[in-house]
Amino acid sequence: MSQEPVWIHPVVTDAQGRPLDVMELRGLTVDVIVGVYNRERVTPQPLRLDVALFLDARQAAVGGRLANTVHYGRLAGELRFLLDACRFELLESAAEAVCRYLLAPPTDAAPHAHLHAATVRVTKPEALTGWAIPSLQVHRTAAEMVYRTEAKPFGHVDILHEGATYGVYRLRVDPGESIPPRVDGLTEGMELVLGAGMLLQGQPVGRGMAFSGPGVFGHRYDNPTATEQTVLGVYRPRLVLSERSASGEAAPVGTGTLYYLPE
Repeated sequence: MSQEPVWIHPVVTDAQGRPLDVMELRGLTVDVIVGVYNRERVTPQPLRLDVALFLDARQAAVGGRLANTVHYGRLAGELRFLLDACRFELLESAAEAVCRYLLAPPTDAAPHAHLHAATVRVTKPEALTGWAIPSLQVHRTAAEMVYRTEAKPFGHVDILHEGATYGVYRLRVDPGESIPPRVDGLTEGMELVLGAGMLLQGQPVGRGMAFSGPGVFGHRYDNPTATEQTVLGVYRPRLVLSERSASGEAAPVGTGTLYYLPE
């Protein structure tokens, strides 16, 4: 059995100088498209992800509510989804996208404790065919993150991260509203349903289900619930949100992939 890599991250304190609590999620490994060379753009390879989340866990310890901490089971699925969907060119891009996702403010559909900072390490264990193992570790704080949000007829779109060839967005659907099919003939990607109670093409869709393909941008989502619901989308190319896509006939829906562990 190989030795566990050394994992060192900084000490982060709160406003009173008290060291914050740290939740770690280590060893998440997914076979994905990552790299700039031609062979790396067509053949998946392992990418390992380790994250450390800095938060105050005392309220969760007293109240016993998942909304006051981080649901690490769902988070693991969301990070797997990002690794699958983004097709990163560089480790730098992967680390930054993961940090920006982790430190984004929570939504009604996916509540969690406020995260003050995050340390992220990404590793390509097979990139150098055994000569060495390249990795990158970065540390980011919530205070340095700036996110843009655009109002839409169905609710809001949060721009979480935009890379050279893709964008990561949260589509927040107000109660009783719908995301109509958007037809542009160009966009492909993946969408992950974060909340419970959404309808996809008129049919119930479970929390943690993801759908992919060239027609993903043409799916219709309805929110019949009394609370805001969220769809996490990764699109290629990245969206031009100021433009209005023409509505049209909804694209067919495949079987989808479940990214959350059964609860």
